[in-house]
Amino acid sequence: MLKTVDVVLFDFDGTLSWPDSNMAFGRYCFRHSFRPWLFLPLIGLCSVVRMFNPRGVWWRQNIRRFITTDMVRRFVPDFVREHRRNRFGWATERIAAERAAGNKVLLITASPDYLIPRLVCDMKFDAVICSKMNKDKPWKYRFLCHGYNKVHAMDEWACENKFIPHVVRAYSDSKSDMPMMEIADQQIWINPKTGMPV
Repeated sequence: MLKTVDVVLFDFDGTLSWPDSNMAFGRYCFRHSFRPWLFLPLIGLCSVVRMFNPRGVWWRQNIRRFITTDMVRRFVPDFVREHRRNRFGWATERIAAERAAGNKVLLITASPDYLIPRLVCDMKFDAVICSKMNKDKPWKYRFLCHGYNKVHAMDEWACENKFIPHVVRAYSDSKSDMPMMEIADQQIWINPKTGMPV
């Protein structure tokens, strides 16, 4: 029979760090390459589609269609060093405290796999679950870790590790994380601009 294990869930963007790493990487690409500027008409179209279908996948992919494997290889290391400075001061200490209390600590975020593991490698999460991107087309999703998919991904991870997760706490800044937050005993909502609980 599988045992039950206490887990604590953290979102990343707006919860542990600000601004959104996905969008910030896009802006970084604009500052360091001419290629993104050629995609402005498509980006504009995606912004319009987003207004009518905010949960959609098509616009999420195509708004970043300018990102290439070469851009990821060249830009991510410096971007990570720059973006780590935006982490909220309490983040690492809070994660350590949750682990010291005997909880499994998971990061579950919609941001891509070419950014997040590098951004949080020093934070000692028990698992880092993020969106999985196509290796040859890093703008394209293999798995979008957003909304209900966050809960599904957590359940899959727990199943692989042969236990039943009991979510004692969940931290987020966004209502899009309601599926994740609703299964937690305690919901801690973070103001993304201040990094403080609301």
